[in-house]
Amino acid sequence: MRRVRTVGARLPGWLSGRLGVRGPAPLEDEAGHRHATWLELFLDIIFVYALAAVVARLGTDSTPSVGGILAVSGLFVVVQWAWMGQVYYDTRFDPDDLPHRLLVLVALVGAGAMTLGVDEVPESALLPVGYLIVRGVLLLLYLRARPASPIARTVISVYLVGFGLGWLIWLVSLAVPIALRPALWVVAMAIELATPWVGRRRLEQWPVDNRHLPERIGQFTIIVLGSALANLLFAVPDHPRPHMILTAGLAFVVPAAVWWVYTTFVTTNLSTTRLRAGQAYTYLHIPLSGALLLLGWSLGQAVRLVDSGASRLPLELRLLLAASVVVWVLCGLGLFTLATRPSASRLAITAYAVISVSLIGATVREARLLLLLLLAPAIVGYAVLLNRRLTAVREEWDRQTEG
Repeated sequence: MRRVRTVGARLPGWLSGRLGVRGPAPLEDEAGHRHATWLELFLDIIFVYALAAVVARLGTDSTPSVGGILAVSGLFVVVQWAWMGQVYYDTRFDPDDLPHRLLVLVALVGAGAMTLGVDEVPESALLPVGYLIVRGVLLLLYLRARPASPIARTVISVYLVGFGLGWLIWLVSLAVPIALRPALWVVAMAIELATPWVGRRRLEQWPVDNRHLPERIGQFTIIVLGSALANLLFAVPDHPRPHMILTAGLAFVVPAAVWWVYTTFVTTNLSTTRLRAGQAYTYLHIPLSGALLLLGWSLGQAVRLVDSGASRLPLELRLLLAASVVVWVLCGLGLFTLATRPSASRLAITAYAVISVSLIGATVREARLLLLLLLAPAIVGYAVLLNRRLTAVREEWDRQTEG
Protein backbone atom coordinates (compact mmCIF):
# COMPACT_ATOMS: atom_id res chain seq x y z
CA MET A 1 0.00 0.00 0.00
CA ARG A 2 1.38 3.39 -0.99
CA ARG A 3 1.37 6.03 1.69
CA VAL A 4 0.11 9.55 1.06
CA ARG A 5 2.62 12.35 1.15
CA THR A 6 1.78 15.14 3.54
CA VAL A 7 0.64 18.25 1.80
CA GLY A 8 2.34 21.59 1.91
CA ALA A 9 4.76 23.40 -0.29
CA ARG A 10 8.27 22.08 -0.49
CA LEU A 11 11.08 24.29 0.64
CA PRO A 12 13.16 25.65 -2.20
CA GLY A 13 16.11 23.40 -2.87
CA TRP A 14 18.65 26.09 -2.01
CA LEU A 15 17.03 26.70 1.39
CA SER A 16 16.74 23.06 2.39
CA GLY A 17 20.29 22.53 1.24
CA ARG A 18 21.57 25.43 3.32
CA LEU A 19 19.71 24.20 6.39
CA GLY A 20 20.99 20.68 5.87
CA VAL A 21 17.64 19.15 6.71
CA ARG A 22 16.49 17.73 3.41
CA GLY A 23 13.74 15.22 4.23
CA PRO A 24 14.67 11.53 4.01
CA ALA A 25 12.87 9.26 1.61
CA PRO A 26 11.28 6.13 3.09
CA LEU A 27 13.66 3.18 3.22
CA GLU A 28 12.42 0.45 0.89
CA ASP A 29 13.77 -2.96 -0.03
CA GLU A 30 13.90 -4.47 -3.50
CA ALA A 31 10.19 -5.34 -3.36
CA GLY A 32 9.23 -1.76 -2.46
CA HIS A 33 8.31 -2.57 1.14
CA ARG A 34 8.37 0.38 3.51
CA HIS A 35 10.93 0.33 6.32
CA ALA A 36 11.56 2.64 9.26
CA THR A 37 13.27 5.94 8.46
CA TRP A 38 16.25 7.30 10.36
CA LEU A 39 13.94 9.85 11.97
CA GLU A 40 11.67 7.13 13.30
CA LEU A 41 14.63 5.27 14.77
CA PHE A 42 15.87 8.50 16.34
CA LEU A 43 12.47 8.88 18.01
CA ASP A 44 12.89 5.46 19.60
CA ILE A 45 16.01 6.51 21.50
CA ILE A 46 14.25 8.77 24.00
CA PHE A 47 11.67 6.08 24.73
CA VAL A 48 14.46 3.74 25.82
CA TYR A 49 15.13 6.15 28.69
CA ALA A 50 11.41 6.59 29.33
CA LEU A 51 10.99 2.84 29.83
CA ALA A 52 13.96 2.76 32.19
CA ALA A 53 12.41 5.58 34.21
CA VAL A 54 9.07 3.77 34.39
CA VAL A 55 10.45 0.48 35.70
CA ALA A 56 12.78 2.34 38.08
CA ARG A 57 9.70 3.39 40.07
CA LEU A 58 9.51 -0.15 41.45
CA GLY A 59 12.89 0.40 43.12
CA THR A 60 14.76 -2.50 44.69
CA ASP A 61 12.11 -3.70 47.13
CA SER A 62 11.49 -7.37 46.31
CA THR A 63 7.93 -7.20 47.68
CA PRO A 64 6.18 -4.79 45.29
CA SER A 65 2.73 -3.58 46.25
CA VAL A 66 -0.30 -3.93 44.02
CA GLY A 67 -0.57 -0.15 43.89
CA GLY A 68 3.03 0.18 42.80
CA ILE A 69 2.61 -2.40 40.05
CA LEU A 70 -0.58 -0.72 38.81
CA ALA A 71 1.13 2.69 38.79
CA VAL A 72 4.06 1.36 36.77
CA SER A 73 1.69 -0.44 34.39
CA GLY A 74 -0.35 2.73 33.87
CA LEU A 75 2.75 4.83 33.21
CA PHE A 76 3.97 2.22 30.76
CA VAL A 77 0.68 2.45 28.84
CA VAL A 78 1.03 6.24 28.66
CA VAL A 79 4.60 5.99 27.33
CA GLN A 80 3.81 3.28 24.80
CA TRP A 81 0.66 5.05 23.63
CA ALA A 82 2.60 8.28 23.08
CA TRP A 83 5.05 6.32 20.92
CA MET A 84 2.32 4.44 19.04
CA GLY A 85 0.57 7.64 17.98
CA GLN A 86 3.54 8.66 15.88
CA VAL A 87 3.87 5.16 14.45
CA TYR A 88 0.31 5.15 13.17
CA TYR A 89 0.81 8.52 11.54
CA ASP A 90 4.05 7.39 9.88
CA THR A 91 2.53 4.17 8.57
CA ARG A 92 -0.05 6.11 6.51
CA PHE A 93 1.77 9.31 5.57
CA ASP A 94 5.15 10.02 4.03
CA PRO A 95 7.20 12.08 6.52
CA ASP A 96 9.77 13.50 4.12
CA ASP A 97 9.86 17.27 4.52
CA LEU A 98 11.26 19.93 6.81
CA PRO A 99 8.07 20.82 8.77
CA HIS A 100 7.56 17.17 9.66
CA ARG A 101 11.10 16.78 10.93
CA LEU A 102 10.90 19.94 13.00
CA LEU A 103 7.59 18.88 14.54
CA VAL A 104 8.96 15.45 15.44
CA LEU A 105 11.94 17.11 17.11
CA VAL A 106 9.47 19.11 19.21
CA ALA A 107 7.76 15.82 20.08
CA LEU A 108 11.15 14.50 21.20
CA VAL A 109 11.36 17.38 23.67
CA GLY A 110 7.95 16.37 25.00
CA ALA A 111 9.06 12.74 25.31
CA GLY A 112 12.09 13.94 27.25
CA ALA A 113 9.84 15.86 29.64
CA MET A 114 7.74 12.72 30.13
CA THR A 115 10.90 10.75 30.96
CA LEU A 116 11.98 13.29 33.55
CA GLY A 117 8.51 13.51 35.05
CA VAL A 118 7.85 9.79 35.50
CA ASP A 119 9.67 9.63 38.82
CA GLU A 120 7.67 12.49 40.37
CA VAL A 121 4.17 11.65 39.21
CA PRO A 122 1.63 13.02 40.07
CA GLU A 123 3.26 15.94 41.91
CA SER A 124 5.38 17.09 38.98
CA ALA A 125 3.73 18.63 35.92
CA LEU A 126 6.49 17.37 33.62
CA LEU A 127 4.68 14.17 32.64
CA PRO A 128 1.37 15.78 31.59
CA VAL A 129 3.16 18.71 29.93
CA GLY A 130 5.39 16.32 28.02
CA TYR A 131 2.43 14.20 26.98
CA LEU A 132 0.54 17.31 25.85
CA ILE A 133 3.51 18.27 23.66
CA VAL A 134 3.84 14.82 22.11
CA ARG A 135 0.13 14.45 21.38
CA GLY A 136 -0.23 18.09 20.38
CA VAL A 137 2.43 17.57 17.72
CA LEU A 138 0.55 14.49 16.52
CA LEU A 139 -2.68 16.49 16.20
CA LEU A 140 -0.84 19.19 14.22
CA LEU A 141 0.59 16.56 11.90
CA TYR A 142 -2.88 15.15 11.28
CA LEU A 143 -4.30 18.62 10.65
CA ARG A 144 -1.52 19.24 8.16
CA ALA A 145 -2.20 15.94 6.36
CA ARG A 146 -5.99 16.27 6.34
CA PRO A 147 -6.32 17.91 2.89
CA ALA A 148 -4.30 15.12 1.26
CA SER A 149 -7.37 13.18 0.03
CA PRO A 150 -11.02 12.45 0.88
CA ILE A 151 -10.10 9.16 2.53
CA ALA A 152 -7.41 10.94 4.54
CA ARG A 153 -10.04 13.35 5.85
CA THR A 154 -12.28 10.43 6.82
CA VAL A 155 -9.54 8.67 8.77
CA ILE A 156 -8.04 11.77 10.33
CA SER A 157 -11.40 13.05 11.57
CA VAL A 158 -11.60 10.00 13.85
CA TYR A 159 -8.25 10.78 15.42
CA LEU A 160 -8.84 14.51 15.70
CA VAL A 161 -12.09 14.06 17.62
CA GLY A 162 -11.01 11.28 20.00
CA PHE A 163 -7.41 12.30 20.54
CA GLY A 164 -8.38 15.97 20.68
CA LEU A 165 -10.84 15.28 23.49
CA GLY A 166 -8.23 13.29 25.37
CA TRP A 167 -5.72 16.12 24.89
CA LEU A 168 -8.14 18.63 26.38
CA ILE A 169 -8.67 16.46 29.46
CA TRP A 170 -4.91 16.18 29.96
CA LEU A 171 -4.75 19.97 29.69
CA VAL A 172 -7.50 20.42 32.28
CA SER A 173 -5.63 18.08 34.64
CA LEU A 174 -2.95 20.75 35.07
CA ALA A 175 -5.49 23.05 36.72
CA VAL A 176 -7.00 20.60 39.21
CA PRO A 177 -5.62 19.53 42.62
CA ILE A 178 -2.75 17.06 42.42
CA ALA A 179 -4.79 14.27 44.00
CA LEU A 180 -7.35 14.44 41.17
CA ARG A 181 -4.86 14.38 38.30
CA PRO A 182 -4.52 10.59 38.00
CA ALA A 183 -8.30 10.19 37.72
CA LEU A 184 -8.44 12.63 34.81
CA TRP A 185 -5.49 10.92 33.16
CA VAL A 186 -7.29 7.59 33.38
CA VAL A 187 -10.40 9.10 31.75
CA ALA A 188 -8.33 10.74 29.01
CA MET A 189 -6.44 7.51 28.27
CA ALA A 190 -9.67 5.51 28.21
CA ILE A 191 -11.09 7.89 25.59
CA GLU A 192 -7.93 7.79 23.49
CA LEU A 193 -7.62 4.01 23.66
CA ALA A 194 -11.28 3.62 22.73
CA THR A 195 -11.08 6.01 19.77
CA PRO A 196 -9.59 3.58 17.20
CA TRP A 197 -12.15 0.93 18.16
CA VAL A 198 -15.13 3.28 17.99
CA GLY A 199 -13.98 4.57 14.60
CA ARG A 200 -12.68 1.28 13.28
CA ARG A 201 -15.08 1.15 10.31
CA ARG A 202 -13.74 4.44 9.03
CA LEU A 203 -10.14 3.54 9.79
CA GLU A 204 -10.44 0.22 7.97
CA GLN A 205 -11.17 2.14 4.78
CA TRP A 206 -7.45 2.88 4.80
CA PRO A 207 -5.62 -0.20 6.14
CA VAL A 208 -2.23 0.28 7.75
CA ASP A 209 0.97 -0.76 5.99
CA ASN A 210 1.18 -4.49 6.70
CA ARG A 211 4.97 -4.46 6.70
CA HIS A 212 5.78 -1.14 8.32
CA LEU A 213 3.45 -1.40 11.35
CA PRO A 214 4.57 -4.90 12.48
CA GLU A 215 8.18 -3.86 12.00
CA ARG A 216 7.79 -0.75 14.16
CA ILE A 217 5.77 -2.56 16.85
CA GLY A 218 8.41 -5.30 16.79
CA GLN A 219 11.18 -2.75 17.23
CA PHE A 220 9.46 -1.34 20.30
CA THR A 221 9.02 -4.85 21.70
CA ILE A 222 12.72 -5.51 21.26
CA ILE A 223 13.45 -2.19 23.02
CA VAL A 224 11.30 -3.35 25.95
CA LEU A 225 13.08 -6.70 25.97
CA GLY A 226 16.40 -4.86 25.99
CA SER A 227 15.24 -2.88 29.01
CA ALA A 228 14.33 -6.17 30.70
CA LEU A 229 17.83 -7.49 30.01
CA ALA A 230 19.33 -4.30 31.43
CA ASN A 231 17.45 -4.86 34.70
CA LEU A 232 18.85 -8.37 34.82
CA LEU A 233 22.43 -7.33 34.04
CA PHE A 234 22.43 -4.51 36.61
CA ALA A 235 21.49 -7.05 39.27
CA VAL A 236 24.74 -8.99 38.76
CA PRO A 237 27.53 -7.83 41.11
CA ASP A 238 30.79 -6.45 39.73
CA HIS A 239 32.83 -9.51 40.68
CA PRO A 240 30.32 -12.38 40.51
CA ARG A 241 31.08 -15.69 42.13
CA PRO A 242 30.55 -18.91 40.11
CA HIS A 243 27.08 -19.53 41.50
CA MET A 244 26.06 -15.97 40.55
CA ILE A 245 27.28 -16.49 37.00
CA LEU A 246 25.15 -19.63 36.81
CA THR A 247 22.16 -17.77 38.30
CA ALA A 248 22.46 -14.91 35.82
CA GLY A 249 22.89 -17.39 32.98
CA LEU A 250 19.70 -19.23 33.89
CA ALA A 251 17.82 -15.95 34.23
CA PHE A 252 19.11 -14.86 30.80
CA VAL A 253 17.59 -17.98 29.25
CA VAL A 254 14.10 -16.60 29.90
CA PRO A 255 14.30 -13.34 27.84
CA ALA A 256 16.36 -15.21 25.24
CA ALA A 257 13.50 -17.68 24.78
CA VAL A 258 11.04 -14.78 24.60
CA TRP A 259 13.13 -13.20 21.85
CA TRP A 260 13.32 -16.48 19.95
CA VAL A 261 9.56 -16.99 19.99
CA TYR A 262 8.73 -13.40 19.10
CA THR A 263 11.16 -13.13 16.20
CA THR A 264 9.90 -16.42 14.79
CA PHE A 265 6.34 -15.14 14.93
CA VAL A 266 7.22 -11.83 13.29
CA THR A 267 9.36 -13.32 10.52
CA THR A 268 6.66 -15.83 9.56
CA ASN A 269 4.35 -12.85 8.78
CA LEU A 270 1.36 -14.81 10.08
CA SER A 271 -0.56 -11.75 11.25
CA THR A 272 0.01 -9.37 8.33
CA THR A 273 -2.97 -10.61 6.31
CA ARG A 274 -5.50 -9.46 8.93
CA LEU A 275 -4.07 -6.21 10.17
CA ARG A 276 -6.76 -3.96 8.66
CA ALA A 277 -6.58 -0.82 10.81
CA GLY A 278 -4.22 -2.58 13.20
CA GLN A 279 -6.16 -2.23 16.45
CA ALA A 280 -6.12 -5.85 17.62
CA TYR A 281 -2.48 -6.40 16.71
CA THR A 282 -1.35 -3.19 18.39
CA TYR A 283 -3.47 -3.46 21.52
CA LEU A 284 -2.30 -7.01 22.22
CA HIS A 285 1.25 -5.68 22.26
CA ILE A 286 0.48 -3.27 25.09
CA PRO A 287 0.04 -5.94 27.83
CA LEU A 288 2.64 -8.11 26.11
CA SER A 289 5.31 -5.41 26.29
CA GLY A 290 4.28 -4.39 29.81
CA ALA A 291 4.63 -8.01 30.92
CA LEU A 292 8.15 -8.17 29.47
CA LEU A 293 9.13 -5.03 31.35
CA LEU A 294 7.89 -6.48 34.66
CA LEU A 295 9.47 -9.83 33.82
CA GLY A 296 12.90 -8.22 33.51
CA TRP A 297 12.49 -6.44 36.84
CA SER A 298 11.34 -9.64 38.56
CA LEU A 299 14.28 -11.64 37.23
CA GLY A 300 16.65 -8.91 38.37
CA GLN A 301 15.19 -8.99 41.87
CA ALA A 302 15.47 -12.78 42.00
CA VAL A 303 19.16 -12.55 41.07
CA ARG A 304 19.73 -9.90 43.76
CA LEU A 305 18.13 -12.10 46.41
CA VAL A 306 20.32 -15.03 45.43
CA ASP A 307 23.38 -12.79 45.70
CA SER A 308 22.33 -11.51 49.11
CA GLY A 309 21.95 -15.04 50.46
CA ALA A 310 18.24 -14.68 51.25
CA SER A 311 16.56 -17.89 52.33
CA ARG A 312 13.25 -17.36 50.53
CA LEU A 313 11.76 -15.55 47.56
CA PRO A 314 8.80 -13.33 48.56
CA LEU A 315 5.41 -14.53 47.37
CA GLU A 316 4.73 -11.14 45.74
CA LEU A 317 7.85 -11.44 43.60
CA ARG A 318 7.12 -15.02 42.58
CA LEU A 319 3.55 -14.19 41.62
CA LEU A 320 4.66 -11.16 39.60
CA LEU A 321 7.27 -13.26 37.81
CA ALA A 322 4.75 -15.99 36.98
CA ALA A 323 2.03 -13.49 36.01
CA SER A 324 4.41 -11.70 33.64
CA VAL A 325 5.18 -14.93 31.82
CA VAL A 326 1.52 -15.98 31.72
CA VAL A 327 0.42 -12.62 30.26
CA TRP A 328 3.15 -12.88 27.61
CA VAL A 329 2.01 -16.42 26.71
CA LEU A 330 -1.68 -15.45 26.49
CA CYS A 331 -0.92 -12.38 24.38
CA GLY A 332 1.09 -14.63 22.08
CA LEU A 333 -1.96 -16.86 21.70
CA GLY A 334 -4.04 -13.79 20.89
CA LEU A 335 -1.61 -12.69 18.19
CA PHE A 336 -1.65 -16.21 16.75
CA THR A 337 -5.45 -16.13 16.71
CA LEU A 338 -5.35 -13.03 14.51
CA ALA A 339 -3.79 -15.16 11.81
CA THR A 340 -5.67 -18.45 12.11
CA ARG A 341 -7.89 -20.41 14.45
CA PRO A 342 -5.69 -22.09 17.09
CA SER A 343 -5.52 -25.85 16.80
CA ALA A 344 -5.71 -28.29 19.69
CA SER A 345 -1.93 -28.58 19.70
CA ARG A 346 -1.53 -24.78 19.87
CA LEU A 347 -3.93 -24.59 22.83
CA ALA A 348 -2.14 -27.48 24.52
CA ILE A 349 1.21 -25.67 24.19
CA THR A 350 -0.32 -22.57 25.79
CA ALA A 351 -1.88 -24.60 28.61
CA TYR A 352 1.45 -26.32 29.29
CA ALA A 353 3.22 -22.96 29.65
CA VAL A 354 0.54 -21.35 31.81
CA ILE A 355 0.18 -24.31 34.18
CA SER A 356 3.88 -25.10 34.54
CA VAL A 357 4.94 -21.49 35.15
CA SER A 358 2.06 -20.87 37.56
CA LEU A 359 2.92 -23.96 39.62
CA ILE A 360 6.61 -23.05 39.73
CA GLY A 361 5.87 -19.49 40.80
CA ALA A 362 3.36 -20.51 43.47
CA THR A 363 5.29 -23.36 45.07
CA VAL A 364 9.05 -22.76 44.76
CA ARG A 365 10.11 -20.51 47.63
CA GLU A 366 13.84 -21.19 47.87
CA ALA A 367 15.95 -18.14 47.07
CA ARG A 368 18.60 -20.26 45.40
CA LEU A 369 18.82 -21.76 41.95
CA LEU A 370 15.77 -24.02 42.20
CA LEU A 371 13.22 -21.57 40.82
CA LEU A 372 15.38 -20.63 37.84
CA LEU A 373 16.44 -24.26 37.33
CA LEU A 374 12.76 -25.12 36.87
CA LEU A 375 11.54 -21.95 35.16
CA ALA A 376 14.20 -21.72 32.45
CA PRO A 377 13.64 -25.27 31.06
CA ALA A 378 9.86 -24.80 31.23
CA ILE A 379 10.02 -21.65 29.10
CA VAL A 380 12.60 -23.14 26.74
CA GLY A 381 10.31 -26.13 26.26
CA TYR A 382 7.45 -23.78 25.44
CA ALA A 383 9.64 -21.88 22.99
CA VAL A 384 10.75 -25.04 21.20
CA LEU A 385 7.21 -26.40 20.89
CA LEU A 386 5.77 -23.08 19.76
CA ASN A 387 8.52 -22.40 17.23
CA ARG A 388 7.91 -25.77 15.65
CA ARG A 389 4.17 -25.05 15.52
CA LEU A 390 4.66 -21.59 13.99
CA THR A 391 7.00 -22.98 11.36
CA ALA A 392 4.52 -25.74 10.50
CA VAL A 393 1.66 -23.26 10.11
CA ARG A 394 3.78 -21.06 7.86
CA GLU A 395 4.77 -24.01 5.68
CA GLU A 396 1.12 -25.08 5.43
CA TRP A 397 0.15 -21.56 4.34
CA ASP A 398 2.89 -21.56 1.72
CA ARG A 399 1.70 -24.88 0.31
CA GLN A 400 -1.88 -23.61 0.09
CA THR A 401 -0.71 -20.44 -1.64
CA GLU A 402 1.37 -22.37 -4.17
CA GLY A 403 -1.51 -24.76 -4.79
